[in-house]
Amino acid sequence: MFVDSARIHVKSGKGGDGCVSFRREKYVPRGGPDGGDGGTGGSVILTADHNVETLLDFASRHHWLAPKGRPGMPKDMHGADGEDITLKLPPGTLVYDDATGELIADLADHGTTVTVAPGGKGGKGNSRFATATNQVPYESTPGGSAVELDLRLELKLIADIGLVGLPNAGKSTLLATVTAATPKVADYPFTTLTPQLGIAALDAERRLVIADIPGLIEHASEGAGLGSQFLRHVERTRLLVHLLDAAPLDGSEPLDNYRTIRRELEAHSPALAETAELIALSKTDLLAPAEADALAKQLADTLGRPVHPISSAANRGLDELLDACWQALGRRSDQRLAWSTADTDTDADTPDPA
Repeated sequence: MFVDSARIHVKSGKGGDGCVSFRREKYVPRGGPDGGDGGTGGSVILTADHNVETLLDFASRHHWLAPKGRPGMPKDMHGADGEDITLKLPPGTLVYDDATGELIADLADHGTTVTVAPGGKGGKGNSRFATATNQVPYESTPGGSAVELDLRLELKLIADIGLVGLPNAGKSTLLATVTAATPKVADYPFTTLTPQLGIAALDAERRLVIADIPGLIEHASEGAGLGSQFLRHVERTRLLVHLLDAAPLDGSEPLDNYRTIRRELEAHSPALAETAELIALSKTDLLAPAEADALAKQLADTLGRPVHPISSAANRGLDELLDACWQALGRRSDQRLAWSTADTDTDADTPDPA
């Protein structure tokens, strides 16, 4: 189950209190203060882990409490520290203070770590206050207070390419054809209800992470359809591939459909509207080859940019489209994704943040 938002309550551990104690031992000519310090409370730490793909764990469990530090003890014994708790989140998670709306952390990359609720410092025992003029101190300090926060977690998928277009534009079929992903494919709108990720391997050295964003409709930026829930996922992509159905079942024009989606992207975020974009004319197998080429040329002339005719069902034009994506992203042949096997092997030598 894909969950891309959650609200949680975190609380660090309170520091242990310092101890007031005096030595009273037979045959020891001089006693004295021997109260130990309290332990530090556990902290709540958030870390991005590419092995985690959803916020499901946090949608079902809302309270995350770190242990307290133990109080100091006689014989100058230090109280035990409370253990830190580390919450693993998917890369791309934004962490907000739910009360103020302030962005606390952007866990964009694997291994990014932030302490959102530091544990309270341990209090000082009375042995810390002994001086030449104060040999019998009854002073100690309490442990530091715990930190409590209500957090709002929002996941924005991180991908090289985001597939956008109206429902039934062919996004899921394209993703299933060029990657190992298995999105639901059917001949009715809104078959994709959650964002889907897949990795397309152009060759042994070139890979692209592709995100299929659920179909947008007119007024999606205002809450219509499913788009209002998932438009934010497109913001993390470096390149948009805008799919236009060559033969829409409702008789609409591909050019009008293109402009509808562009309006929704611009209404959601002006910055998103500036994201680099490629246009693909999908389902060209439903038209005669000459008719498909003529429609692609007509759209390219009107929009002033190339339009790539493709057919996922017939596996036509897909390699050319992926190569164009690679070139648009400015990839070098020796670059690999952070999620590739090579980088995963490198990460294996690095201690887990948890």
